[in-house]
Amino acid sequence: MDFNLPPELTAYLDELDRFIEDVIQPLEQRDDNIRFFDHRREWARTDYDKGGLPRPEWEALLGEAKRLADEAGHLRFPLPKKYGGQDGSHLAMTVIREHLAARGLGLHNDLQNEHSIVANNPFVLMFRDFGTPEQEEEFVAGMLGGTHHLAFGLTEPDHGSDATHMETRAVRETRDGVDGWRLDGRKMWITGMHVATHCLMFARTSGDNGDAKGITAFLVPCPTPGLTIEEYLWTFNMPTDHARLSLDNVWVPDSAVFGPPDNGLSLAQHFVHENRIRQAASSLGAAAYCIRESVAYARQRKPFGVALARNQGIQFPLVELHSEAEMLRLLIRKTAWEMDQLPKPEIEAQLSDKVAMCNYRANRLCCEAADRAMQIHGGMGYSRHKPFEHIYRHHRRYRITEGAEEIQMRKAGGYLFGYVGPNRWRD
Repeated sequence: MDFNLPPELTAYLDELDRFIEDVIQPLEQRDDNIRFFDHRREWARTDYDKGGLPRPEWEALLGEAKRLADEAGHLRFPLPKKYGGQDGSHLAMTVIREHLAARGLGLHNDLQNEHSIVANNPFVLMFRDFGTPEQEEEFVAGMLGGTHHLAFGLTEPDHGSDATHMETRAVRETRDGVDGWRLDGRKMWITGMHVATHCLMFARTSGDNGDAKGITAFLVPCPTPGLTIEEYLWTFNMPTDHARLSLDNVWVPDSAVFGPPDNGLSLAQHFVHENRIRQAASSLGAAAYCIRESVAYARQRKPFGVALARNQGIQFPLVELHSEAEMLRLLIRKTAWEMDQLPKPEIEAQLSDKVAMCNYRANRLCCEAADRAMQIHGGMGYSRHKPFEHIYRHHRRYRITEGAEEIQMRKAGGYLFGYVGPNRWRD
């Protein structure tokens, strides 16, 4: 086995570092933009008088960074070449996401809202694989050009992991001679609704509660009559753009149906493995940053005239974290490499358990590393003059979103005990 990274990938990491140092960091330092990343960051980012939404100037700065990254050819790296990308592999994306997160907090990669100079863009591939030619033409160009912004309307107030029990309903209804659908229901934790031009809304169109079949996805324009944003839910890490919304007599034409009718959950599962492996890599990178900073601080901090690093009570917890980081790095990269060898449908059948292991363990590791960094740095670690509390508050969400860690463990358990997967056990 050759564990060396491809030379073209390591060269690309160097290229990204130069771009960050030459272009992104000067922008970060200009016009007091550093306020979004120093101890003022939460106040600077959050408009508390407007429901806790992101401040427009904060989002404008992120947009400028992405524009510059797109001009330099980095933003679309994982996308197919026909969309201006570089056909970036799963392995390359895990290495890049870890590398960027390990640099620490900055404009190059702020995962609070999935911002990065190397973007994920999972919706683009959804329109390639499920959209009509008209939908693909409109939405891919719109998303990449910044005119279209999509939200993902799956979760409901009473249904999260149990999405097959969603209560939102869509029924056929013709209006003004046009065939279409009427949607009624409630959704919650729908991120990005404050800027969304459309929400990919999931609703049951047939079948019974709990059936995987019978759910359809609809492209609902925003705003549209009957679609009401009830509130934005304030979270552990602010600002918020996570809406609770209601649908009351919302109507869309047949052309709004996205993907196969009654098989909408296949869309929801379409990019889950890509998202989970990349999120695992980001959490690993953030954990590595916390560990590295803690080691450096323990070496230079000298209470009672002796470096903290000499105390085994300081060394051993960091050794434990460092050991798990090393093991996770190998598993994440091996899993990503294996994903690159398989067609997309086979990833679910062959590797879903490995992706789940990477994701839940890396997210947990990041929280543990940030907490340990706060402890080692003492009062300054707890303050907002260090980024550890921010890293903890942000990455804590990933133990719930992208599939709660209990769901991920259940997935791994299903493979381990043969209920699902290639070694499925049968009576």
